[in-house]
Amino acid sequence: MALSKLDNLYRQVILDHSAHPHHHGKLGESTNAIEMNNPTCGDVIELELAIEDGVIKDIAFSGSGCSISTASASMMTDAVVGKTVVEAEALADDFSHLVLGEDVPEAEKLGDAAMLQGVSKFPARIKCATLAWKALGKAIDEEEGHGVAHQFHGAE
Repeated sequence: MALSKLDNLYRQVILDHSAHPHHHGKLGESTNAIEMNNPTCGDVIELELAIEDGVIKDIAFSGSGCSISTASASMMTDAVVGKTVVEAEALADDFSHLVLGEDVPEAEKLGDAAMLQGVSKFPARIKCATLAWKALGKAIDEEEGHGVAHQFHGAE
């Protein structure tokens, strides 16, 4: 497949996740939740997790954001549901390295999120792509499981 056709395929997958995000909405009951925003562009995410015995049993997000932010959140939820919190944190770390243009062995474990690797060419969009993943890490790490609103400035 020619590179331009592959780029077009990736673009279509990203647009589909943005237009029809997976796990979008609210959970009935959550064990962990957080709200974060990217003050640079105004993206906001409210992330809820249902963690049971160290496993992410369910996850949902809501809020508003650009197509990259929404697509990334959708891809992130697909990648981590059913995973242990340790596995989810490792995926979040891998994703952060990926969008910074670093080599990530086994990037396919990120699922569709691996298609966001091209964001590394657009530094202003990196925060958009990583917002949901940073929220995931904060939601897992929060005392009592429920965090207050955080602003995301990039190097957190």
